[in-house]
Amino acid sequence: MDTLSYKTVHLNAQTVNKEWVLVDAAGQTLGRLASRVAYVLRGKHKPGYTPHVDCGDNVIVINADKVVLTGNKFHQKMYYHYTGYPHGQRGESAENIIKRKPTFLVEHAVKGMLPKNRLGRQIFKNLHVYAGAEHPHQAQTPKVIDINKIK
Repeated sequence: MDTLSYKTVHLNAQTVNKEWVLVDAAGQTLGRLASRVAYVLRGKHKPGYTPHVDCGDNVIVINADKVVLTGNKFHQKMYYHYTGYPHGQRGESAENIIKRKPTFLVEHAVKGMLPKNRLGRQIFKNLHVYAGAEHPHQAQTPKVIDINKIK
């Protein structure tokens, strides 16, 4: 019996094979889309997943302005930030944000599903979100995937 075939493989920065993946967000529910994109960004869909290494793929999300929120969340869901001044808490609905910054909803949702450390910040740089169907990454020849097939 070959005992070398039972060795656990640990990836590092030199042995990681990163690919470019294209995801269409049109008609997708925001939370489900974000969790699956975060899954691919972390690299959990690969057999050689290593938790402390950035082994995920580069993900391009197009049509981020056509993402769907269920129920009344499009009108009622609020996003808050703090200005740093007394009484400086500001809130804005998802309806207003998607008009002003159409990529914010997807970026914010995916960022919340990544680790809150240096690795998470590095992984987030591999996400590229665009409001329309056009993107400037044609030279990388991204592979189009159906995000609903990833579990």
